[in-house]
Amino acid sequence: MDSIVYVFLLAVIIIIALSVFLSFVPIMLWVSALASGVRIGIITLVAMRLRRVTPSRIVNPMIKATKAGIDISINQLESHFLAGGNVDRVVNALIAAHRADIPLPFERAAAIDLAGRDVLQAVQMSVNPRVIETPTVSAVAKNGIEVKVIARVTVRANIERLVGGAGEETIIARVGEGIVTTVGSSESHKDVLENPDMISRTVLSKGLDAGTAFEILSIDIADVDVGKNIGAYLQTEQAEADKRIAQAKAEERRAMAVAQEQEMKALVVEMKAKVVESESQVPLAMAEALRNGKLGVMDYMNLKNIDADTQMRSSLGKMNDDGKNSDRE
Repeated sequence: MDSIVYVFLLAVIIIIALSVFLSFVPIMLWVSALASGVRIGIITLVAMRLRRVTPSRIVNPMIKATKAGIDISINQLESHFLAGGNVDRVVNALIAAHRADIPLPFERAAAIDLAGRDVLQAVQMSVNPRVIETPTVSAVAKNGIEVKVIARVTVRANIERLVGGAGEETIIARVGEGIVTTVGSSESHKDVLENPDMISRTVLSKGLDAGTAFEILSIDIADVDVGKNIGAYLQTEQAEADKRIAQAKAEERRAMAVAQEQEMKALVVEMKAKVVESESQVPLAMAEALRNGKLGVMDYMNLKNIDADTQMRSSLGKMNDDGKNSDRE
């Protein structure tokens, strides 16, 4: 009985030890690699475990690369994995580039992947160009008519410029700028409607793909629409602004005229007050002259007669003026 228990415990220990050994030493992965023609030692796989590298993430892409005829080493794949790259995607990109006869070294593919770009998608775009549709671009011709343009840009990935090259946003912005410039230099919006290919030819000749990660193959105008009469709208706004300025200046002149009129009225009132004050001084001066003997009684009577004669003549003049006015009526 004791021997049976001993054998059972020994079998359990052996199974546990074997499980731990197989989990730490990937024997099946090593066998698969050897069967695929990948020469890799079991010690190398164990060292990967010690470096906290998943052996399957390295060996399986290595098997695919070897079967595709791509010459890369385990150290290259492991170093790229430790750098934070996607080994499987890089190997798939190398295989796609090899099949399409596109020169793509491993170091460049790894650099593209570490730069944050999808290297496999870039290779696919090199084989199958991509169409980018711009949003509606609004431009104004010289005659003031708005033209709305939608363009489709066919681009192909430029693998040589993927690292450090600008993206799709730059292509769209440059194409939009070229459309605005081309439409703005046209004498009339009718010229754009009659020859929409003029836009694509002009924009394509500007070399808009310089410094980008793409190569522009063609620019096609998908839609051209006529928008608002921007020139007339701006002229209307300018006329309204001029009218408001003129009204403000007229109001300013009116206010100045009113102020001057009030000032003149105040001046007249002041002058009348001074005249009244002066007239009130005349009797006092005459009385003083009579007391001092500087004015005689006869002189005073002559002065009163002159004043009465003057008042009579004024009355007669007013009566003549009133008679003439009544005759005219």
